[in-house]
Amino acid sequence: MLLKAFIEAIMSNLSKRSTIYFEPAIHQALKIKSASSHLSVSELIDQAVRLLMSEDQEDLAAFSERAEEKEISYEALLNDLKKHGKI
Repeated sequence: MLLKAFIEAIMSNLSKRSTIYFEPAIHQALKIKSASSHLSVSELIDQAVRLLMSEDQEDLAAFSERAEEKEISYEALLNDLKKHGKI
């Protein structure tokens, strides 16, 4: 418990504060998740934002990897799918 208080004290000095508004049902779910996971609501939100940013980074990397690929129109894609029995 003392270690957790120490870590929270350090984090409060390193972290920035922000006000976030949630729909009541979402806020209630966050509080329940917080209690059951032994994490603060702030920690849960921090984890969620980090995950979202990580997914964005993966998407951008995939986009960069495919930047040189030939483009295909939607119509051509549908025709190719039909030709190969996919639709």
